[in-house]
Amino acid sequence: MLQHGGRLKAVAKEYDMALDDWIDLSTGINPYHWPIPELPTSAFTRLPEDDDGLMQAVLQYYKSDLCLPVAGSQAAIQMLPRCRKKSTVAVPETGYAEHAWQWQSAGHDVVFYNEENIDSVINNADVAIIINPNNPTAKFYSPQQLLRWYQTLQSRQGWLIIDEAFIDCEQNNSLLGQADKPGLIVLRSVGKFFGLAGIRSGFVFADTALLEKMHKMQGPWALTGVSRLLTKMALLDTDWQDQAKQKLQTASAEFQQIIKECSGFAVNATQLFVTIFHPQAEQLYRMFAEHAVLVRLLDNKQGIRLGLADDTQQEQVCLVIRQVFDAINNERPTVSIKTA
Repeated sequence: MLQHGGRLKAVAKEYDMALDDWIDLSTGINPYHWPIPELPTSAFTRLPEDDDGLMQAVLQYYKSDLCLPVAGSQAAIQMLPRCRKKSTVAVPETGYAEHAWQWQSAGHDVVFYNEENIDSVINNADVAIIINPNNPTAKFYSPQQLLRWYQTLQSRQGWLIIDEAFIDCEQNNSLLGQADKPGLIVLRSVGKFFGLAGIRSGFVFADTALLEKMHKMQGPWALTGVSRLLTKMALLDTDWQDQAKQKLQTASAEFQQIIKECSGFAVNATQLFVTIFHPQAEQLYRMFAEHAVLVRLLDNKQGIRLGLADDTQQEQVCLVIRQVFDAINNERPTVSIKTA
């Protein structure tokens, strides 16, 4: 099983520090989460029902209801490889590793692309997976470029899968409006922007035939009644959504500036996380941990990703960032390296 961010209890035990002393910046989840209201008892005691208003909320927020609710976009990532015969699947060298893992585990041939060879790799693949924006490189792909790749793949009945887990603040880059096309599949998550990762809620947008196949595969009650209710309420809360986007824009810009000033390195960022590629990434990870701040060491160990801190944590996090980079920069001169 792959390791992911958020394993705070295990890390606290490893470093022998009290769990409450830690600040978890490892996940890239909105720290200013949608406010959880009191819920009716029936959400816990009754079986979930499909006609509960969730799909009307989906239509309002996503401007499309041609989708299947799933237990987080991770559930769709696990199902999709079982919906297709053996294929050659293009995935990013640096990106959410579950994509490659799930396709490999299902017996498909996985090939990896980077920014230099992406076109040639996709031209020779049956399925291409684009994470937009990429996690952790923060690379954005334009809708025009995505549609060009889609046309290439569709000419041989291929698929283009776009993982948009972090795109809510950048809706103009979304290809959601095109997801009714055969072979164009868009994954969305409620966990990141809304800060509701614990309810395990997301959606896969695709053509009707694929959605019906996935619906049969996952069976009934994929989302709990509590998850469906909270998702519906969050998707309908336009006032909170507008305020959250403004808050994240300001907080992210300030966070990026602090890291640039302290590290001397360029950063890659979305409005939910900042990634710094650094030759001493493993040492940085350990130094942050020694200050009870959990960051995400990239799988290739070439960088670290930091999610945003909330208002109560910002002062402490900024102090730790300055201390860590002062220490590492005094130990060894800063080296300029190319970022993704």
